[in-house]
Amino acid sequence: MRKTLGFLWVLLPILSMAQKLKKADKLLIEHIQNHVKYLASDALEGRRAGSVGEKKAVDYIVAQYQTLGLQPMGTDGFIQAFPIDEGKRLTAGSFLKINNEALVYEKEFIPLSNSGPGKFTSNAAISLNESKQVWFKDLNEVLDAAVTNPHFDLNQWLIEFTNQVKQKGAIALFLFNKGTFVDNIQFNKFDTAASFPIPVIYITKNGWMKYFNDDIDTYKINVNIEFEHATRTAHNVVAFIDNHVANTVVIGAHLDHLGYNEDHNALDINTSIRNGADDNASGTSALIELAKMLSKNSPKNNNYLIVHFSGEELGLFGSKYWLAHPTYKGHLNYMINLDMVGRYDTARKLTVGGFGTSSKWASILTQTKTALLTNLDSAGAGPSDHASFYRSGTPVLFMFTGSHSDYHKATDDWDKINYEGEAAIIQYVNLIIKNANNLGALDFLTTRETSMGKSNKFSVSLGVMPDYAYRGTGLRIEGATPGKLAERLGLKGGDILLQLGEYKFVDVMAYMVTLSKFKKGDKTILIYKRGEVETKLNIEF
Repeated sequence: MRKTLGFLWVLLPILSMAQKLKKADKLLIEHIQNHVKYLASDALEGRRAGSVGEKKAVDYIVAQYQTLGLQPMGTDGFIQAFPIDEGKRLTAGSFLKINNEALVYEKEFIPLSNSGPGKFTSNAAISLNESKQVWFKDLNEVLDAAVTNPHFDLNQWLIEFTNQVKQKGAIALFLFNKGTFVDNIQFNKFDTAASFPIPVIYITKNGWMKYFNDDIDTYKINVNIEFEHATRTAHNVVAFIDNHVANTVVIGAHLDHLGYNEDHNALDINTSIRNGADDNASGTSALIELAKMLSKNSPKNNNYLIVHFSGEELGLFGSKYWLAHPTYKGHLNYMINLDMVGRYDTARKLTVGGFGTSSKWASILTQTKTALLTNLDSAGAGPSDHASFYRSGTPVLFMFTGSHSDYHKATDDWDKINYEGEAAIIQYVNLIIKNANNLGALDFLTTRETSMGKSNKFSVSLGVMPDYAYRGTGLRIEGATPGKLAERLGLKGGDILLQLGEYKFVDVMAYMVTLSKFKKGDKTILIYKRGEVETKLNIEF
């Protein structure tokens, strides 16, 4: 019932204006709705990059362009496949059992990312360290003893301690933390450190309280720890409208979403399907309809490259891959990106980003009349695929109707889309393309860095642009936002952030979780690395 009522609520403005809408407008709205309803259906399971659901979305888009008779411009027809490195992970056959009860991975136990492999059965007690058995160590005791040592490094201690217990006959080391010191034990799937000589497993507080309640009791322990390095294949879709001229306009939208949150892109741990109706079935459907308009009657002074990117949710993977392996080698005049264009309302308006990336955008947008209320943002960077093109020196525009409470949640469904508003945005972009037609090649301007766009809300921010494609330990940044804390601290593109206060982070998600632990006015220490030099700064949010 909620979905039915929500759908009627969205349709009310459409129904009330039904007499005013032209037949073509009604048809456009109907087509958008049909696209979104399919792309954001449970059948596509959230369109996770490299999944069966993503491939269904790809097949649907390709079928649209085959019907239109567009020219394929991928590496295999319309498709450009690219690899996604999933890093190290436990094999499906790995397990940890205590007294024949299996512990839940991540919730109750975590092998260290550089743990040694191992398969064994052992009887062991927490307080007895004997040869050919599992040994236990409370990290709270270690961290408590290290309080007075400013040079203490837990990772180095682990290496030395594991080698010691191995020499004394331990077949595995189980770590736990019964106190309040933060130990920062995390699994870094891109860890390249040398493996320990024995399995090293961290028992979480939940796991410890549930399975280890007696220091002198003997526990039956069954272990099988094996790792594999996984990859999966994602797919961009690329089509071309060839007017046989020198300049080519790129119009893009990402087709992927979060699936069941397997990649932990969302902060909440709910494993329901994330259908991503606004993010970004809305932009995908808009791009299909724009391609349809351009295929029938495109302004003739540009060619048009239509690109649906995958892997955007993982860190702009698809757009970065396409730029590194372009399937079209002509001159790119400018790029327009449609990402989350389905929730237009007059309060938040339509944000048009990238206004400052060319001196010609001002006259083009002034000339383009629309009933839509717009906010102009000059920045060319931001957390969507236009940022990849901006960083390659291409002028960009970014169409975005704003974040909302359903962002990255299972509640981002088709019935919440403002279809009439999205139709107006498609017509607006089409007019922009027409009004840019006679201006030749647009010049390119650099703009301020910004974190504008799709993001989870935090009470504090450093003001950095993460490099989502970085595969080392920590968070490498692409730049610092002018006027924000990071710029005042002197942070620059290429710096690798390692730690805030007690909290280390191995990747972007760990950094986001860390930010959520701070509030405005908090004072802490930031540790970052530039080149081979590690620096520690006192900061205040």
